[in-house]
Amino acid sequence: MASDFLKSLFGLDGQVAVVIGGTGVLCGAMAQGLAQAGASVVLAGRDAEKGAKKVAEIESLGGKATFSHVDVMQRGSIEGLLVETLGILGRVDMLINGAGTNSASAYFEAKDDDWDRVIASNLKAVHWGCQIFGQHMSEAGGGSILNVASVSSHLPLSRVFAYSASKAAVVNLTQNVARELAPKKVRVNALAPGFFPAEQNRKILDPARITKIMANTPMDRFGEPDELVGTTLLLLSKKAGSFITGATYYVDGGFTAMRL
Repeated sequence: MASDFLKSLFGLDGQVAVVIGGTGVLCGAMAQGLAQAGASVVLAGRDAEKGAKKVAEIESLGGKATFSHVDVMQRGSIEGLLVETLGILGRVDMLINGAGTNSASAYFEAKDDDWDRVIASNLKAVHWGCQIFGQHMSEAGGGSILNVASVSSHLPLSRVFAYSASKAAVVNLTQNVARELAPKKVRVNALAPGFFPAEQNRKILDPARITKIMANTPMDRFGEPDELVGTTLLLLSKKAGSFITGATYYVDGGFTAMRL
């Protein structure tokens, strides 16, 4: 049984977390972890069917969750998400910016439309989330924001140029926003997953690419979604992560530690 001390560090009773991208595999696991720690979780995404399924999963384990529709390509939709959450739950203590997309191609075959779509979804939407929710948290007396980056924020990966560029920018944006909001008691950090069995990876990873990735992953396996929960709780918790801001935590089985 967890001690009262650990519960005071990582417990989220009475707090509200908005998880943009919470209907997906990775952010869904992160959202479930927040709910199990006591938070009321708003799963924000485009797919109501996926949202209802994830809400049911969380509630079956005794957690509290609701689904809200959001289109991260529209600033007004993210503003509406904040308004809706405040109307229902009265507060927002934590935000995960986890929506994203990818497009794989050889560099000279990369299309402008794909580039613009990836940058808008993976970077501009994160900026909007930080700005909209960060302003509310600043006025409310504090909060925590967690942006989802990637191992490609740190190391180049072939055939995903827009994605890598967007995720590198997320790390830089996280640092800048953390500096800006620290006096307002709002912490801003990034979590950079390695290779996990998420929908985006399944679309772009063929057997040869998987073999190459495993050769450069010391733990020689994919991550499991639940393995993101501990870092999520650390970075979002008011107490356990109280002196952490502007940081990027890599959860990647050692991938970014590899050198030839």
